[in-house]
Amino acid sequence: MGWWPLGGEGKRTGPLINASILRDRFDRRAVVIGAVQGGIGVLLAGRMAYLAIAENEKYQLKSESNRVNLSLIPPRRGWILDRNGAPLASNRADFRVDVIPERLRDPDKTIDLIGNLLGLSVTRIADIKADVAEARRFRPIEVASGLTYEQYAALSVRLPDLPGVVPQRGFSRFYPTGPSVGHLIGYVGPASAEEYEKDPNPILITPGYKIGKDGVEKQFEKDLRGIPGARRVEVTASGRIVRDLESRDDVQGNPVRLTIDGPLQDYAARRIGLESGSVVVMDCRTGDLLCMASMPSFDPNSFSDGIGSVEYAMLRDDERVPLRNKVLKGLYPPGSTVKPMVSMALLEKGVDPDETVFCGGGLQVGNRRFGCWNRRGHGATNMAKAIYQSCDVYFYAMAQRVGMDPIATMARRCGMGQEFPLPVISQFYGTVPDPAWKMNKFGREWATFDTVNATIGQGYMLANPLQLAVMSARLATGRHVMPRLTLDTKPKGFDTIDFSGEQVDYVRRAMSDVVNGPGTAGRARLPIPDVLIAGKTGTAQVVSLSKSDGKSGPWKYRDHGLFIFFAPFDNPIYAGAVVIEHGGGSGAAYPIARDVTTFLFDPAKGMDALLALEKQWGGTAQQRLAARYEAYARERGADLPRPPRQDRDIFEQVEAEARIAATRSQSIANEVVTPRPEANPSAASPPDAASPSGSAAPAAAAPSPAPAPAPAPAPPPGGTTP
Repeated sequence: MGWWPLGGEGKRTGPLINASILRDRFDRRAVVIGAVQGGIGVLLAGRMAYLAIAENEKYQLKSESNRVNLSLIPPRRGWILDRNGAPLASNRADFRVDVIPERLRDPDKTIDLIGNLLGLSVTRIADIKADVAEARRFRPIEVASGLTYEQYAALSVRLPDLPGVVPQRGFSRFYPTGPSVGHLIGYVGPASAEEYEKDPNPILITPGYKIGKDGVEKQFEKDLRGIPGARRVEVTASGRIVRDLESRDDVQGNPVRLTIDGPLQDYAARRIGLESGSVVVMDCRTGDLLCMASMPSFDPNSFSDGIGSVEYAMLRDDERVPLRNKVLKGLYPPGSTVKPMVSMALLEKGVDPDETVFCGGGLQVGNRRFGCWNRRGHGATNMAKAIYQSCDVYFYAMAQRVGMDPIATMARRCGMGQEFPLPVISQFYGTVPDPAWKMNKFGREWATFDTVNATIGQGYMLANPLQLAVMSARLATGRHVMPRLTLDTKPKGFDTIDFSGEQVDYVRRAMSDVVNGPGTAGRARLPIPDVLIAGKTGTAQVVSLSKSDGKSGPWKYRDHGLFIFFAPFDNPIYAGAVVIEHGGGSGAAYPIARDVTTFLFDPAKGMDALLALEKQWGGTAQQRLAARYEAYARERGADLPRPPRQDRDIFEQVEAEARIAATRSQSIANEVVTPRPEANPSAASPPDAASPSGSAAPAAAAPSPAPAPAPAPAPPPGGTTP
């Protein structure tokens, strides 16, 4: 290379560049650039070949997914049927709309637009916005169901501008009798995030799919859940459907058939009327549960659409606790309904049923005087009269003679304190106290007054209405009747005889005289010729006499009213129990048992009585609940607290409150319980009632006693009054 040196005169010196040098430089650079370009070209060609050959299936699938939308079709749930095949829970076709939070561009604006199109209330729009803000982003949120075709079409044409909004045709759950089956059947709702984590099935996050949340719906979820279908459609880039490609039908879930008699369940729930309570009816021959009505209740139709703020607040503020299943989770002192059971224990211990105790209105036990509900006394009283006149003094005296252990054992044999093998979420089993239980629970010795209180169904003794119904069935038949709720469950217990036929006949006749003779429930007689109902009244004190007389004052301080029954008394087919919370005494319970039993034997006559009452009450239970909701919503407006995020939290709170409520009546266990008047023994029977046949007519006469058991042991000193 030449140079142009700088001389002294300022001339440049340096390399000499000519055409040959420049050409060489260009050639070298061109080779380098060409090699680089060639390498890049080879890489690109290799990548293209890899994508076209090795990754062909992957990108073909992605391309297809952009063109074709595959969605699951929620399966129709299996129906829940009554014993005659009539639906208690079914499905009905409807239009609905959901939103998927993670796909919404502007949630508030979108929800406001949907609310305007569908005419949703301000509180409902606020609930939806809160649900969207709190939910997992992938979880569909129901906006509305039961839409008209016009509403569905109005949303569908705006879908390109409403990403995340999913209107669809499908099926919603429908409960024909609404609140009448709320606690028994339960309701359905979208799966929560926790439920999805336990069962990560894609169907659980499919818009429109709901699972069982409570009751039979939850207990039989696997049976009721069907197999989802699928749908493939061709769509544009904006998501608009071009055409259907193919679809696969869903497979409906299996039906569940219960032993419940649908019309009877609805009738009993409606007959409870404005009271708070429950009715249980069993078939004595099979153990079938024909009715498990608990009122007031909630409407599972609205609950399945989501628990709104207004509805939740209305139910939460109701002191009658509509969210509590009173059949299984209501615990009450059984009161005098235990006296036939106690009589069975006395007979087994050899007490002569003809032996009398003088009732002068009370009995001194130690330094305490325990009164009888009849302050004037019953005079000379044998076992039968003690049952049908509900004489407390007789049982005070006899229970001290035999002690508490035989009575507690008999109570358990009759079903009290027991948890039955039924397909239910949970059940409270109450308390059958005895000396060992008290020592274990409180670390204190059993006292004589504990026996006295327990023998009239007070003190620590607690039972739920189902247990009382089972007790009634076992007393009526003498067999170990076990309740069953599904028809595919084999009847149990009928091969076991709990009591001798003679003892059963004696107690059965005495219970008939409670209603058809000179007993405490004359107004419970049936207005049906040749059908006699037998039963036993009960009034359970919940607070001390210093707080309430049991019939007036604050509702929560009034006595519970109870009645156990079976019919016909001489050949029992049906047995049951009615419990009315804070009804002021047994007079609130046995008219309901009378009408329910009338409906069993003569539906038309029973319905006439109910319709006349519902005119006074302001409509059916469903109509009254709807009217109350509207009034509550107008009064409270949108200023209401949000319901808990999880439905489970609501019912756990209700269950905890139920346990607390059950202990309140036990708080007076150490006090002298003052029995309330049971009823009016001289009450007239209904106009159409048959003349009682086979019952004891004279007030002091006992029913034909069974052959006397073994001679009674001599009573201890002071065991009876003179």
